[in-house]
Amino acid sequence: MTHRSAKPMEINSISKSYGNFRALDNVSVSVKAGELISILGPSGSGKSTLLMAVAGFIRPEKGSIHFAGEDIVRFPANKRGFGVVFQSYALFPHLDVLSNVMFPLNVRGIAVADSRARAEAALETVKLAGFGDRKISALSGGQRQRVALARAIVFEPNVLLMDEPLSALDKTLREEMQIEIRELHTKLSITTLYVTHDQREAMTIADRVAVMDKGHIVQLDTPEMIYRRPKTEFVARFIGEAVIVRLDEPSNGIISEIGSLGGSGSMLMIRSEDLCLASTGDPAAWLSLSGLLRGIVFQGDSWLLQVALPNGEQILARAQKHFIDAVHALSVGSDVKLHVRRDLLHVL
Repeated sequence: MTHRSAKPMEINSISKSYGNFRALDNVSVSVKAGELISILGPSGSGKSTLLMAVAGFIRPEKGSIHFAGEDIVRFPANKRGFGVVFQSYALFPHLDVLSNVMFPLNVRGIAVADSRARAEAALETVKLAGFGDRKISALSGGQRQRVALARAIVFEPNVLLMDEPLSALDKTLREEMQIEIRELHTKLSITTLYVTHDQREAMTIADRVAVMDKGHIVQLDTPEMIYRRPKTEFVARFIGEAVIVRLDEPSNGIISEIGSLGGSGSMLMIRSEDLCLASTGDPAAWLSLSGLLRGIVFQGDSWLLQVALPNGEQILARAQKHFIDAVHALSVGSDVKLHVRRDLLHVL
């Protein structure tokens, strides 16, 4: 299955309210041609509203959406040429798999023979070759998701929009499908917006991640920069596990010999998995954290340590497998010393 040349999209200052609730507040995003951007945020952050505005299912009160040289914000959904995959898949249960995938081509007046050939090619692309005569009710959740994907790409859409497409799947299948969607995007290079509330999913799939909060995009960056160099405390805490230390609160007693960390912020972010029970090499390359061990939880690939700081604040440290001996030597209620490499610290 081939695909037409990808095009960029420019979302400029769009806003949308429902009564007194501001779902989108002056949101702007530049999507590069063939780029996949994950829109990530908690419930009510505006991520699905943004996707529905781009799809044409809701109309913003202000702003523009430029695609292929024109503002499409007033175009109805069926005139935009965008493929959409919904959380519920929205498949037709009375039609077989092939007929479901052919449907977008049929409504566009494509000849039956051509429509059938393109639908079969789309099914092969999503690894469902030979499934055309199956009933939707006979498919697993992952197979239904693939059918929805095939139907969304069969007419070679200008843009692919995906709204929480994996949320109904179990953890193992969801992780497998994340890789498959990433591979499919690499193959087809369709300009894509992908809504999710799952941080790992967003980072696995996306070229860039747009983190939303209260109707705003608070950071748009690569997955690694979002994780390692968050711009706000909200992003730091929402993505992964983070220990946040206030640098203007000497009573926390958490860091010794802090030295010059660079940056002008008032908070220090440490990723929980970067905290170690021992340091190696040059002592000057490490910072030390002291506290009281309140609990140890084994979680398979690591141990979660609950540590109370001198000021009473509790933090979480994730001890990796290679610290097994050190973890077994710990006892709840005793003092514990943690270490973190300076180059892994980030000032907010």
